[in-house]
Amino acid sequence: MKRLTALAALCVAMVTVAGATGAPGADVRLTNDCVVPATADPGPGYLVPPGCPASSPPGYVSSYTLATGQPYTDGVLRECSIAHGRQNEPAVEADPRNPSVLIGSSNDYCGVYVGRDTAGNPIATGPIWLGYYRSETAGASFVSSLVPGYPGDTSPFAALAQIRTASAGDPVIAWDAEGRVFLGSESSDDPAGTKKTFGDVWVARYENPAGPGGPTLQDGKRYTGTTTVSQGSSAPNLLGVFNDKTAIAADHNTDGRCDNDVYFAYSRFSGNAGSVGLYFSRSTDHGVTFTQPFKLSQPVRDLQFGDIAITGNSDVYITFRGFARSSGQPDAIYIARSTDCGQTFTPVQLVTTFIRYDASDVPAPEATPPPPAGGPVDVGMDEDAPTGTARDCGDFDSACKSGYTFFRRDTQVRSTANQFDRANPDLVYLVYDPSKPGTETPTGTTYGSIDLGIGSQSGIYYAAWNGAGGAFVVPPRLIDNQAVGHQLFPDISADTPTGPTVLHAIWWDSRNDSCYSPTRPIGNCADGKTTASLDAWGAASTNGGLTWTSQRMSDVTSNPNYEQFSDRTVPFAGDYLWVTQVGSFAYGTWTDWRDTRQGADPREVTEDEDAKTADVYQCRVAVTSPGKKGTTTSTWSGDRCPHSGGIDQNIYGDQTP
Repeated sequence: MKRLTALAALCVAMVTVAGATGAPGADVRLTNDCVVPATADPGPGYLVPPGCPASSPPGYVSSYTLATGQPYTDGVLRECSIAHGRQNEPAVEADPRNPSVLIGSSNDYCGVYVGRDTAGNPIATGPIWLGYYRSETAGASFVSSLVPGYPGDTSPFAALAQIRTASAGDPVIAWDAEGRVFLGSESSDDPAGTKKTFGDVWVARYENPAGPGGPTLQDGKRYTGTTTVSQGSSAPNLLGVFNDKTAIAADHNTDGRCDNDVYFAYSRFSGNAGSVGLYFSRSTDHGVTFTQPFKLSQPVRDLQFGDIAITGNSDVYITFRGFARSSGQPDAIYIARSTDCGQTFTPVQLVTTFIRYDASDVPAPEATPPPPAGGPVDVGMDEDAPTGTARDCGDFDSACKSGYTFFRRDTQVRSTANQFDRANPDLVYLVYDPSKPGTETPTGTTYGSIDLGIGSQSGIYYAAWNGAGGAFVVPPRLIDNQAVGHQLFPDISADTPTGPTVLHAIWWDSRNDSCYSPTRPIGNCADGKTTASLDAWGAASTNGGLTWTSQRMSDVTSNPNYEQFSDRTVPFAGDYLWVTQVGSFAYGTWTDWRDTRQGADPREVTEDEDAKTADVYQCRVAVTSPGKKGTTTSTWSGDRCPHSGGIDQNIYGDQTP
């Protein structure tokens, strides 16, 4: 710690070193939902996908089959195999006993179109669930699967799930020191199809089929059950208690303190109460049971993006972002520390404030136009002027006054520690993505990143924090100070079992955005068109984060603004990327749109500002039904070719620099 402090004093004026561009290796697809169907009819317009490598396993394989070798499949897995569907919010973790074993996950929408209407058209009746993507080749290839317990799962593992909800998301992953891997989730929709949003949080657990002494290549392979950590209040439309924004960590440093304990945190939204609390729970029996969650975020009232770090002496740290919107508190990073294996925590401490980068605009919903033929259309929209702000913008009811199309993004913080570092036992490493001071500028529109009408450039900042002393070891500094482009969604890893700590980071970067401007969202041009603009970048540091060597990871720059969600009206990129490491091996994952099939939205009778650059391939027809007093009502059908590439959003990964 003293060495790092001395270096920080000597290197205040040092400029971050950026390495050459070009990905470390070939990008690898984790979500193999693009198998050519044998008997199932995928609907019109289906394309043989270029994105699935020939060496990949065929489609989605049941977790039961992966663990036992016994054949099992169902309608959801068959649908997932051909889906060309959406996946975002990736997570990935390397086995600390054998980094050849990687487990990845994401919000996986592959099973959504498992249903068919009476005419045989695909309809959205299936689950959004947690993926389980397994590699035993250090990330060179993955077998795609789902965590058991999804609606439609009748495998022998389904009975172990004990899950009461019909959807799952916000995947987080952690390994212990005995070959167990834990996947945490937020889980919401009601299987009965009501508007209730349960807001449960749970942890699924996998183990080595041969036990802790088994061959490490089998670690994390057999599913053993799911434990609900906390239930929401089952209220409609996110009212009541709704748990969200999960975080997980497991103690795997085998120092004799807290060995193999599992820690879980989440944000609790309390309906109309206007506040959000961070709650924490722990398990001392390998995830079978968890303690009663308790709130540790007082007095901060509005927060999200909790993360957990375990240091070299097995202390537990929680970091989170506080919001300044209406709570009287600043936009800031906070931290709390536990020295007793997560039983109690110190009061939260403010680490640093920042200038936020929270994309926002003024909502300006527009009616969906009627089909080319047909009578009056019951739009069903409130024509009063909307109030408030929008975090994302697209078409129709998702339109915004600026005319831009963009996905939601807010400044967030991620944290980690080197569990094996006994020399610096309370060192916590932070990354976050605020506005860069001095880049504030009027946008000339309603769009803004700091406030409506005020834009900026965002960057990835790094800092090292001494948890025992409550002070910076390395104060906040940019990892890669670029004059052009936004940087967002960072993550950081540090586990280095032997030798000095090596740090690895990942983020999204728009320096290849030909339309970049601090006055506009990522990938938006001045004329309203969108363009390919995002790459995954990685960086490494061998001197405690004083200097970094950075490199482009993704082989393809892709367009994150495709309107693939809410009936093809708005983009969604998730909320995070992920990096993991064991020693010198590090691997990162990101959401990617290289396989998306661009198209025209037939509902846009008069093409809007993006001139089809954000629209995706879809098939819709006019549907007429009897109206009042002998009239007919004409509406648009849903997308009848969802398997044809328009919603083909995927998770890719690669080794980091």
